[in-house]
Amino acid sequence: MTKRINISSGSTFEKDFGYSRAVRVGDTVFISGTVGFNYDTGSCDPDPVEQLHQIIRNIKPALEQAGSALRDIVQITTYVTSAEVFTAVGPVLGEIFGDILPTNAAVVVQFPVPNVKVEISATAVVGCGS
Repeated sequence: MTKRINISSGSTFEKDFGYSRAVRVGDTVFISGTVGFNYDTGSCDPDPVEQLHQIIRNIKPALEQAGSALRDIVQITTYVTSAEVFTAVGPVLGEIFGDILPTNAAVVVQFPVPNVKVEISATAVVGCGS
């Protein structure tokens, strides 16, 4: 039987809305939609590029807890509030994932959280990027 491991970041959103930051099943890690909320400062920078960098900082610990790493990501979905926001963050995604080259779908959405302009969900396969 394949074991399921739920991973929490400790965010109140996870508890309040009933989800995990990540779930590992076998060698696959599913990362929930993650926004650029800085848990240390309790804020979300209005700059979408800074939000993207914070998203990566928020995703890394969940991957590590799952025994994985950024290099193991095989798929991302990038949610943005406009095409202009994607134009701003797209090149930065290229810098971050340039050697990893996961698949990516970009979707324009309206977020229920003020100031959020970018959200990323991801799937990783443990050890595939080493």
